[in-house]
Amino acid sequence: MILSKEDSFEEIIDILENNGVVIVPCDTIYGILGKSPDTDSIIRSIKGRGEAKPFLHLISSVIQFNNLSVIPFPEDLEQYWPGPLTVVTTVKKGGTIAYRLPADPFLQDIVSHIECPLYSTSVNTSGQKHLWKINDIIDKFENKVDLIVDDGDYEGREPSTVIDITSTPYKLIRQGVLKLPSQLLSQ
Repeated sequence: MILSKEDSFEEIIDILENNGVVIVPCDTIYGILGKSPDTDSIIRSIKGRGEAKPFLHLISSVIQFNNLSVIPFPEDLEQYWPGPLTVVTTVKKGGTIAYRLPADPFLQDIVSHIECPLYSTSVNTSGQKHLWKINDIIDKFENKVDLIVDDGDYEGREPSTVIDITSTPYKLIRQGVLKLPSQLLSQ
């Protein structure tokens, strides 16, 4: 199913609540979303992605981050959240997870309506560049997901910046659209 952004909200919520998978416009690029942890194997199958590479989780607030993370959200990063910054942290249940608090109001509304973090990953086959032309996304993924939200082409957009905050200075994992000051990052 393909819907416009304006016509898709209720359908997205229904699909996600029933452990379906959707493609939606995110802060930076299109993303594949599903409830964590219920849709892990589905999204991995869609992308051809191995078990070793985790998905980032979209959350609804810094409070939610602090409830999940061993490390409180750093004050020196507050100006970048919500926004295109993904933060890897140690979590209370053990291990590390990458979280992002989206700035896009449409995406914020989706995340706020679902009571658990949402997996989010770029729209591509694992190891390939992300797709930004909506027709390419539809051609490749229409029969693999429950819904694609058509918000037009996202030409020239970069994914989120990813940093690891488990030590300071923070470690840059992926340089994306957000350019952080060098004094925050390890060299």
